[in-house]
Amino acid sequence: MSRRVPQPAVERIVDPAARPLVVGVVPGQPALVALTAARWAAATRGALHLAFVDTARYVVDEQPDGSVRHASLDPDGADEDWRATEAALRAWAEGVLAPTHVPWSLHYLAGRPDRALTHLARAVDAAAIVVGTRAPGTAARMRELLEGSVAVHLAHHQHRPVLTVPLDVVDWSQTRSPWGR
Repeated sequence: MSRRVPQPAVERIVDPAARPLVVGVVPGQPALVALTAARWAAATRGALHLAFVDTARYVVDEQPDGSVRHASLDPDGADEDWRATEAALRAWAEGVLAPTHVPWSLHYLAGRPDRALTHLARAVDAAAIVVGTRAPGTAARMRELLEGSVAVHLAHHQHRPVLTVPLDVVDWSQTRSPWGR
C-alpha cells in the first residue's frame, strides 16, 4: 500500500508574519542571498535560520529542533574538518547580517540539500525557504545537470514557498531556445 504524500493546499499555507525563513548558504556564496532573506525577515518580523548542508556527511539522527548529528562519508577522512567550515560560515554571517539587526542562527546539516532544508523548515515552522541560484560556469552547469537544482527539488517535494535569489543573470539575447530566434 502506498503512502499518500501531503499536497500543497490553502489550509497548508504558512502565515509569514513573525515566522522564520530557512536560508540555504554555502561557503563563498555572495552576501546577496542572506541579505535578501534578511530584508524579507525584517518585513515580516521573522528570524533567519541559515543552513549549510554538507553533502560529504550523512545524517546519524535528526533532532526535533532541526539540528542533526552527522558523520563523514569517508571513513578515513578527518572527522573534525567540518568545524572549520562551520566557524567560517558563522564569521561570514556575523559580518554580513550584523547591520540588518535580524535575529539569525546557523545550522550545519548533512545529506541531500533539499531534504535537509525541508526537515529544518518543518522543524522551525518556516514561512519559506530561500536559496540562491548556482554560480555561473561550465562546472556549475554540469553539476546541476547531474544533481539537479536544489530550488526545483524543493519546489516539487515540500509545500512551503521557495524564494530563489538570482546570482547571475543571462541576457535573453544570448540564450538559445526552441521557441526563440
